[in-house]
Amino acid sequence: MSKDLFSIPVKRRTLLEAGLAIGAMQIASPFVVKSLADEPVKIGLDNPLTGTYAAVGKNELIGCQLAIEQINAKGGILGRQAELLVEDSTSGDAGTAVEKARKLIDRDHINFLVGNVNSALALAMAGVSFEKGVLHIVPGGHTDAITGSSCHWNVFRVCNTTQMEANAISGTLIKDYGKKWYYITPDYSFGHTLQAGLEKAAAALGGIEVGGDLTPLGTTDFSSYLIKAQSTNPDVIIFLTQGDDMVNALKQAVQFGLDKKFHLAGAQQELEPLEGLPPEARIGTWVFEWYWKQPNVPHVAEFVEAVKKKSGRVPTARTWFGYVSTWTCALAANTAKSLEAVKMAKALQGFKLPPEIALMPDGAFYREGQNQLIPNLYVGNAQAQGSEPDDLFKVTNVVKGADVAGTLEDTGCKLTWPA
Repeated sequence: MSKDLFSIPVKRRTLLEAGLAIGAMQIASPFVVKSLADEPVKIGLDNPLTGTYAAVGKNELIGCQLAIEQINAKGGILGRQAELLVEDSTSGDAGTAVEKARKLIDRDHINFLVGNVNSALALAMAGVSFEKGVLHIVPGGHTDAITGSSCHWNVFRVCNTTQMEANAISGTLIKDYGKKWYYITPDYSFGHTLQAGLEKAAAALGGIEVGGDLTPLGTTDFSSYLIKAQSTNPDVIIFLTQGDDMVNALKQAVQFGLDKKFHLAGAQQELEPLEGLPPEARIGTWVFEWYWKQPNVPHVAEFVEAVKKKSGRVPTARTWFGYVSTWTCALAANTAKSLEAVKMAKALQGFKLPPEIALMPDGAFYREGQNQLIPNLYVGNAQAQGSEPDDLFKVTNVVKGADVAGTLEDTGCKLTWPA
C-alpha cells in the first residue's frame, strides 16, 4: 500500500501551493518566536486568603502586587512583563496548599512559586517545588526546618527562623521580667519550633519552664489555658499564637486581669493582631520582623506612602515579606540572566538586597548554603497608641540577624544541588 501512495503523481498546482505554504511558514516563524518572547514571566502565590491567617495573607498579597507594579515599571524580568497568579491555600489545609501548588506549576506553568504563611503548608509546598525544580520563595512560614533540616537548593525564605526570634527576645525577658515562663503555643510546626527555640535560648540564661499548653489552630476560648497558666504563678506568660488566635488569647488574658499579675509577652508579634485588639490589650514585649516607622532609614518613607496609596493603610511586616519575596524572583532572574531555577538559586547565594528593597538599617542578605534571609529584628513593647494611630509598637532594640542566626552548622541545612 505504501508503494502505491508514494507512486501517485503530484500535480504542478499542488507543488506550487505547497511551496507557497512553506514560504508563508518561513515568513511567519520569526513572528511566532517573538510572540513567545512576549509571554509574561509568571509568579504563583499560594497563600491564605481565608481562615485564621487571612489578614496576614492578604497583606503579603498587597506587598506582592506592589512589587509586580514596580518590577514592570522598571522593565520587567529579563525584559518581559511579570504576572502574579494567586491561589487561596486556606490557613491550615496542607492538602489544599499542595493541590494549588501543583495547579500553578503544571497547568499555569509558573516560573516562580511564593508561599506560605503557615509553616506546615510551606513545608508541604516545598516538597512539591523541589520535586518540580521550581524556584520557591517562602515569605512568612517560620519553622526552622524550611531552611534547616528540610532545606532544599530551590527554596528560599524571607521571614526569620523561630530560633532567630527566640534568641533575639530571651535575654530581654529574663533580665527585665523573670526566669519562670508558661507557654501557650499553637499546635503545629511553627508553634512547636518557636517554643523549642525559646526553651533553648532561655535555658542558656537560667530560664525555667513552669508549664505550657498546645492550642488548636482557630481556638476562640482560651480560658482553660489561662486558668492553668495562672495556677503555676509564672513570671511571664509566653503567647506564641498568631493571627486571630493571638487576638483572642490576649484579649481574654486582659479580661481575666492576668496583665496585673504577670508579664505577658512572646516572640513574634505583628501589627495585624495589635490592630484587632482593644487598646488595653496592646501590651507586652515582643519581636517585630519589620516595622513601618523607621525615620532614619532611606527609602522606608517612600515604601510606606506607596503601600498607603495602594491599600489605605501602613505596611506591616507581612506586606514587606510579600514585597521582598516577589522582588527576589526578579532579582534572581535578572542577576542570573536566566529563568533556569538552578542558575537563579546560585545567583542568590550570599545575595544582598538593594537598600530600597531591604528597608532596614543594616540591610539583609541570603545566607549562602542555607537560603535564609538574614535581616534585622526589632525588639520592643506593644503600645495602645504612639505618635500616630498606626504606631502600635515601640522599638527599644534593633538586633542584627547575624548575631542571632547561629552558625550554618547549627541550622542542620545541607544543600544538595542537581548534577
